[in-house]
Amino acid sequence: MSGIFISFEGGEGAGKSTQIQRLRDKLASKGIETIVTREPGGSQGAELVREVLLSGAAKKYGVTAEAILFAAARADHIDTLIKPALQDGKWVLCDRFADSSRVYQGESGVPSQTVEALQQVAIAGHNPDMTLLINVTPEVGLTRVSKRTAPVEFDGPDRFETDTLETHRRRQKIFLELADKEPERIVVIDGDQPQDNVTDDIWQAVQRRFASVMENSTTDQLPHEKG
Repeated sequence: MSGIFISFEGGEGAGKSTQIQRLRDKLASKGIETIVTREPGGSQGAELVREVLLSGAAKKYGVTAEAILFAAARADHIDTLIKPALQDGKWVLCDRFADSSRVYQGESGVPSQTVEALQQVAIAGHNPDMTLLINVTPEVGLTRVSKRTAPVEFDGPDRFETDTLETHRRRQKIFLELADKEPERIVVIDGDQPQDNVTDDIWQAVQRRFASVMENSTTDQLPHEKG
């Protein structure tokens, strides 16, 4: 049986990393093998592209070039990590995926037709079974970013955290518009509430959507009696 693919989306400071780890722990307690990954990145080639993108090194080449780099990283990520994990029956929890490209590159001015064409090539049919959109008010999210005490990848905020408040508001609006268009895939979670409440809402959403799959996965982990 193939695995389950769940992507996490949201603006800066949404707390995706924390919630992914908490969901992984809950699934592990049910005996479900889970892979945690991220975008851009997740594979050796994609991690190299991540550094170029988030450091701002690619910004001078324009938004279309950035969109192409994101797609290239995604294609490598899918081929080398996501697809094999799903074929092995594992659950994949991914911090950002194609919706982030639709929002970030779309907001920056890349035509939607270009963004979608790149996604079709990069994804090759491997869409998430569920997307959890942690919807955080930009003011709240950016305040959290400014208070981070954990180590960061770069010397200061990354390429996208430094954008204007109005830009972050436009991205939030686009994320919510995507959720309205695909309610069967995208579940909106209130990200302004305390983290424990966010965790509870996510777990309830996952249980509602994948109850039977989780039951079968747990059963498969149990030792079978010989007849």
